[in-house]
Amino acid sequence: MIQFNCDGSLSTTKKWTIKNCTSTSCSFEILLNEKVMTTYSELYIPSRTLDYGVYQLTLTVIMIESPNLKSSSSVYVIITATGITANLVQLGTSMITRGDQQDLLLDPGTFSVDPDEDTFDATKWKYTYYCRIYGLYNFPNIQGILLSIGDSTIDPYNPSCLSNRSGNGTGLIFGNLTSSPNSSLTVLGGSLQSNQIYQFMVYIENRKNAYIQATGYVLVTVEITHPQLIAVGCVISPMCVPNLEFQLLNPTTQVALFTICIGTCTNLQNIKWNIYQGSDNSTSSNSTQWTLFNNTILYENIWFFGENRVFFNYQIYLLITLGTNTSNFTATDELFLNNLQISLWRFEVVYTFQSAISTSALNFIINHPPSNGSCSINPLGGTITTLYTITCLGWYDVDGIHDYSLY
Repeated sequence: MIQFNCDGSLSTTKKWTIKNCTSTSCSFEILLNEKVMTTYSELYIPSRTLDYGVYQLTLTVIMIESPNLKSSSSVYVIITATGITANLVQLGTSMITRGDQQDLLLDPGTFSVDPDEDTFDATKWKYTYYCRIYGLYNFPNIQGILLSIGDSTIDPYNPSCLSNRSGNGTGLIFGNLTSSPNSSLTVLGGSLQSNQIYQFMVYIENRKNAYIQATGYVLVTVEITHPQLIAVGCVISPMCVPNLEFQLLNPTTQVALFTICIGTCTNLQNIKWNIYQGSDNSTSSNSTQWTLFNNTILYENIWFFGENRVFFNYQIYLLITLGTNTSNFTATDELFLNNLQISLWRFEVVYTFQSAISTSALNFIINHPPSNGSCSINPLGGTITTLYTITCLGWYDVDGIHDYSLY
């Protein structure tokens, strides 16, 4: 006769172990910070905990009353370098305003971001700068090879940005020539023409690995006045992913922005936000044409708010301000969901001082979902033991298909 004894406990212990792998084995166990909990079913490892490489993550479950009864399962994870963000100005602002007699400082060595490090190490990179007159010309080049801003070679079809340029690059000062050569560039006042828009580009290349690169852009509107520099950035930076000249934005995500006035910012009279819709203009030297979104007042306190209220990673971030004429601005996802035909957006802030007006902006491009595909399942019905085949074909995304998830 068979008798069952079910008085024993079914409790188990759980333990995660992490081993660093080489090309032949995974034998070196990593000791994690005590704040990383390794005795739960789930394992959460904060960013910057593991160095680059391949790791074996193993979960072992053991019966407390019968230690010989245990089971383990492993998964392999590759930690790779995150791409850096090359910022020419603070916060990665897309467009700024400067006076024709003001010096223009472009400082990617200070303002660029390396997500894998606490600070950006400017000494690890090489810097090359380019400039064009935006909306009129392309970047100066000879047979497709770009000419840097200090190059004396003349492109007859795409003139130099510098109005007083001579063969030795007059009007430019490259900074930090000893520790991190050319990590900053100052364009001296009087070098750029008023009532003109210039696009500056920096190309950054890793000194040890030329395949690690980044490119940053900024538009500079030059006026006769003496405006202050206004930087525009995202309250929660992971919600705005840099994508060359734009910030990549999912249409189901709200935009929460803040601004910083840099310099002497006294006698401020007003702050105003404008929203623009963009369209590519292929007949105007690869530029974007912006059209003012006229319904801002209609949707005030519906789609647009003068406070930043952001929900991210299960936390509420709140910057309380009153009114929409503030240094902070929020646009809900309803703006994008109700205008899915628009791919390019610009959020412009206008600071009005007693003696000048300063304008800056942050440009976004919508990350549209994959399209033109279909998925099927066969058979359409069955039991818990039925083998189902799911097939997805024809999906296209401009950024490529990363993976498929089944729910």
